[in-house]
Amino acid sequence: MIVKKSKNELRQKRHFRIRRKVSGTATRPRLNIYRSNKNIFAQVIDDNAGVTLVSANSVQMKLTSTGVAAAKEVGSEVAKLAKAANITEVVFDRGGYLYHGRVKALADAAREAGLEF
Repeated sequence: MIVKKSKNELRQKRHFRIRRKVSGTATRPRLNIYRSNKNIFAQVIDDNAGVTLVSANSVQMKLTSTGVAAAKEVGSEVAKLAKAANITEVVFDRGGYLYHGRVKALADAAREAGLEF
């Protein structure tokens, strides 16, 4: 009998494969994205020190909108917080998700707000 892996298991497998290549440093931290069914989360992480420098999410921001609109707001908020912490360049980690929809909207909003990646 063939057992089908869940979507999340497959995503985690892709994420681990990406994480072998992508790592954040103090000068260029990693912008990590996690999306649930209702919310989206973004963190800027220094992997060398193992510290989250900046984070923003749709739960904390108490957004009424969902989907792409919420992702855009979270992306601009995380970029604003990163600029306040003197972070201008990041490495983008899509978390194993495909680069479209909410993930792409968050990345584009972060770029427009001044983050470079």
